[in-house]
Amino acid sequence: MRSRTRGYFEGVYARSDDPWSSRTSDYEREKYDRTLEALARRRYERALEIGCSVGVLTRRLAEHAGHLVAIDISERAIELARATCRHRSNVTFVRCDATCNYPPGRFDLVVLSEVAYYWSDDDFARTRERIAESLGPDGDVLLVDFLPEGQTGAWGGDAVHDAFLHDRRFRGVRGVRAEGYRIDLLRVVVKP
Repeated sequence: MRSRTRGYFEGVYARSDDPWSSRTSDYEREKYDRTLEALARRRYERALEIGCSVGVLTRRLAEHAGHLVAIDISERAIELARATCRHRSNVTFVRCDATCNYPPGRFDLVVLSEVAYYWSDDDFARTRERIAESLGPDGDVLLVDFLPEGQTGAWGGDAVHDAFLHDRRFRGVRGVRAEGYRIDLLRVVVKP
């Protein structure tokens, strides 16, 4: 399967300003609570959120980062996220596709929340490589994914997490499996 394109996601946001009910769903709120509880540190200097959507999780992640770069493939999603986070001066929003235009610089946290399973095998491998390269020593990757297989994209949630966990550049720190989603915190392995 090919990666979902910008056009696909612009269509999703053209039909709804909150396509996954991030602002109103008790399920989403509880998942965001558990996501933030999984963070190893309470504060990260420079963080990256890939697939920020309408910015509900972004607003909460910003409380744990000196600077947060929030990206999304959809221009409409970026507009909505900017509005959601208008009082957060430590967030920079960028419309880009992480699979081919990964943000420059070092990060000590990269968050992938329900986005990687929309990527093709090649895009997933390439972006995982860029994530590993962009993390500083002891940098963390936080993965959050919907679990029911075959309802999202090229990958299922478990497959995304397993690919990272079987990659020797990362080691698992903690994991949470709940009804409908999975959260894993991984740390980059620094070679001597």
